[in-house]
Amino acid sequence: MTNTMYGITTCDTIKKARVWLESHDVPYRFHDYRAEGIEADKLSGWVGKVGWEKLLNKGSTTFRELPEKDKEALDEKKAKKLMLAKPTMIKRPVLEVGDRILVGFKPEIYEEAVGGK
Repeated sequence: MTNTMYGITTCDTIKKARVWLESHDVPYRFHDYRAEGIEADKLSGWVGKVGWEKLLNKGSTTFRELPEKDKEALDEKKAKKLMLAKPTMIKRPVLEVGDRILVGFKPEIYEEAVGGK
């Protein structure tokens, strides 16, 4: 099973999560949103599992810089459109472990999900 981490290389939380995975000998592939984007089907699958509210990072610089009209009346359709257009609005990291999705980084949750040495 290949674990896949989604995010951007400059994110401090991504850096911490990558260090944790590597120090626990957990293999993973890194998917950089800036270089590779995100597929609509992938995002829809995540939304179906964890909800758009958990995925959309309203605290991100990208979201805060949006025009007010784009932030108003948010629903699933509008949130997905925003995240597809600017994947840096997706909370980081997203880690796929089999059919499970982990959003954000907490060492104890990673330990439970992927173990390691």
